[in-house]
Amino acid sequence: MNRIFKKDQIFTLPNLLSVIRLMLIPLIVYLYCFKKLYGEAVMFIILSGATDIVDGFIARKFNMISDFGKILDPIADKLTQVTVIFCLATRFTELWLLVGMFIAKELVMMIMGMAAIKKLDSVNSAKWYGKANTVILYAAMILFIIFPDMPPYCSYALFIICAASLVLSLGLYVHFYYRLFLKEKELSSQNNK
Repeated sequence: MNRIFKKDQIFTLPNLLSVIRLMLIPLIVYLYCFKKLYGEAVMFIILSGATDIVDGFIARKFNMISDFGKILDPIADKLTQVTVIFCLATRFTELWLLVGMFIAKELVMMIMGMAAIKKLDSVNSAKWYGKANTVILYAAMILFIIFPDMPPYCSYALFIICAASLVLSLGLYVHFYYRLFLKEKELSSQNNK
């Protein structure tokens, strides 16, 4: 656990980009909720998404993947996503349910991730289904902002797509962690024989 918070784990360019994403969150809220500058809000959401792509590329290409980054990156992603969904819910009331679903999913994910760190001393990277869910959520959020007067059937369709993506992603993560813990239990019992 202490290795996660070593200097070489924290002070990396990918982690700096994650911090920049965190710093963009209040700006997005300010532009969307207080100034009603929706186009500008979209630009900063896209910038946030771009930094996410770039930090992952840099981490892999230049071998800067760190356990601290594996924790910080998804925190920046999830806080950005829930903030934008929250902002949108002030105009599209059906999204309040999505806010609740998102928070519930992330709480389950946090509990499973912390259990993996404690029991297995490992920090797991995001899986393809988590990344696909992120892309779907970002695309839907941008559509909600760009087309604020979309017909109700369109907003409900986007809501259903996002909700289905959240549920599917959570189900696949629960399955992943279940298999991970089961494998560790089997190894542990074999070592005790």
